[in-house]
Amino acid sequence: MKGDIGVIGLAVMGQNLILNMNDHGFKVVAYNRTVSKVEEFLSSAAKGTNIIGASSLQDLVDKLEKPRKVMLMVRAGDVVDQFINNLVPLLDEGDIIIDGGNTNYPDTNRRVAALRDKGIRYVGAGVSGGEEGARFGPSIMPGGDPEAWPHVKPIFQAIAAKTDEGEACCDWVGKQGAGHFVKMVHNGIEYGDMQLISEAYHFMKEGLGLSHDEMQSIFTEWNKTELDSYLIEITADILGYRDENGEPLVEKILDTAGQKGTGKWTGINALDHGIPLTLITDSVFARCLSSLKDQRVEAEKLFNNPITQVEGDKSEWVDALRQALLASKIISYAQGFMLIRQASEDNDWSLNYGNVALMWRGGCIIRSAFLGNIRDAYEANSQLAFLGSDPYFKEILESCLPAWRKVVAKSFELGMPMPCMSSALTFLNGYTTARLPANLLQAQRDYFGAHTYERTDKPRGEFFHTNWTGKGGDISSTTYDA
Repeated sequence: MKGDIGVIGLAVMGQNLILNMNDHGFKVVAYNRTVSKVEEFLSSAAKGTNIIGASSLQDLVDKLEKPRKVMLMVRAGDVVDQFINNLVPLLDEGDIIIDGGNTNYPDTNRRVAALRDKGIRYVGAGVSGGEEGARFGPSIMPGGDPEAWPHVKPIFQAIAAKTDEGEACCDWVGKQGAGHFVKMVHNGIEYGDMQLISEAYHFMKEGLGLSHDEMQSIFTEWNKTELDSYLIEITADILGYRDENGEPLVEKILDTAGQKGTGKWTGINALDHGIPLTLITDSVFARCLSSLKDQRVEAEKLFNNPITQVEGDKSEWVDALRQALLASKIISYAQGFMLIRQASEDNDWSLNYGNVALMWRGGCIIRSAFLGNIRDAYEANSQLAFLGSDPYFKEILESCLPAWRKVVAKSFELGMPMPCMSSALTFLNGYTTARLPANLLQAQRDYFGAHTYERTDKPRGEFFHTNWTGKGGDISSTTYDA
């Protein structure tokens, strides 16, 4: 009996996905470029299973049922192209290659088109949930060649996480690189969520002087509210963890955050699409700033900028902080969906935003309780431009606004950095302001560069130029922008 699917790459994600597939009754053929790892896997984690080993790519292909399905769980970039180039001569028309890595979506666009010309169906599938998710149920976001979906759907939906209602956190996203684009935005929201939670922790610790036991208790209680989410849950666990000396381990971790690029890609794509993804972009810059550790140590000495503590009832400040975190988190998701919506329109992907929210309900890193409310919002209005306009989220934002402003203002008074909560608040202030000072900005552009402007007393689409000094002339700029 031949295999249902082949998986290339036996790092932890690849191994756990294979074991997950085996648990659900699928016969998997495993291969790794370093073939000794195949034998190690079969004699350890895969021992006693129906998993089959392959000694070469040809052996892998020969052991698969047609149409063959080969999933790559390897490092994004050139390695994926190398495997594709080596696989294509071994495959037949109608066979399927799946990339389950964190690939930048333009690469998936390119590969879908190139392989279609060769008769090979290509799928770019975002997989979220880390090691545990891969093993017991990840969120899977497949896109690419639609003809491949019926063949991979039974496997992917079987191994994916399930909501409490039993719905699989996996559905077809769209053509080309849509799946990897949605996964990229997921990771961008993840960046924002993690930074927001870190800012709340910083405010509790430095601003309120709370102990780690107190902070652990607070995050545990918050996880029983609308903030119920995986990241809040693990934050409580982290704050309660003690090292071998009985001291909070988190305080012995160097404050320099790493990143692998998906948050940066999200920010770049937001700029390309003209979407004000301010919170997520600021979360990336916060990580960049954290990496300047030695400079920050010296600058603190130079500027003597100690963080002072808050006065007043600490319990009231904790509740205000909860509201500020909740409202900011909503803005993070709202901005992410604004980017997804714009990309869908620009690329003619016809994405179902409610389905995207469903895929994030379980298994993935940003899974949270109110993703069900996000799905409801888009089911009620598929053309919703801003998530905060939905009645459920509008009510939360309005009710949290006073506390949110209070916390952000206090952070400035204390000398405490709060880039993402303040960025989220600034975005909402701007988005809900009918007239911004961009009229002056546009006048400046016209003054120095003859870039023209529209007028409030004329129809949209008519452009004007003013000779502001009497020396600049009446010719407008049509060849460059600034």
